[in-house]
Amino acid sequence: MQTEIILAGFGGQGILFGGMVLAYAAMDCEQNTTWIPSYGPEMRGGTANVTVIVSDEEIGSPIVKQPGVALVFNLPSMEKYELLVKPGGVLVYNSSLIDSPPRRTDITYVPVPANEIAEELGGVRMANMVALGAMLGVTHLLPLAAINQALADHLPASKRAFLSANQRAVGRGAAVIESFSSDCSPPGPGQN
Repeated sequence: MQTEIILAGFGGQGILFGGMVLAYAAMDCEQNTTWIPSYGPEMRGGTANVTVIVSDEEIGSPIVKQPGVALVFNLPSMEKYELLVKPGGVLVYNSSLIDSPPRRTDITYVPVPANEIAEELGGVRMANMVALGAMLGVTHLLPLAAINQALADHLPASKRAFLSANQRAVGRGAAVIESFSSDCSPPGPGQN
């Protein structure tokens, strides 16, 4: 099975790093994976997105036109990628920064107050890990332990002091999904 994921936001939100951690975790779980970053020349404040494909078979092309999963961190990314998610897909969005109502009825919307949760844990820069945890809580694509191990293995030395906080952020994101309902299913369109 192949899952195509897009993470999108603006520079400085940890979009590329979030995708990289996901790709490393997939490799550690013996999955085939691709990771392709794209960002504007501004870096911080400019656009940033990354495509990640995770598959148990060989990947024919790293190009993603209609992702099955999108994690969007700002309104311009929501406006762009909401329409591209394939029917039946999942759109996890940072409800701290996006208050736009869902426009589609054929995908699952997962609002996650990623900034607020990250701030509770010590800093807004962990919002990427909160959203990543929520996405894994919905899709069950990889175990949370694989993401935590990828963080331990690949967090830059200058950020090592934030390892446990980032790992807690992943867990808190997954816990958001459990809080949606007693059967752990996220809200459907229009139910956020």
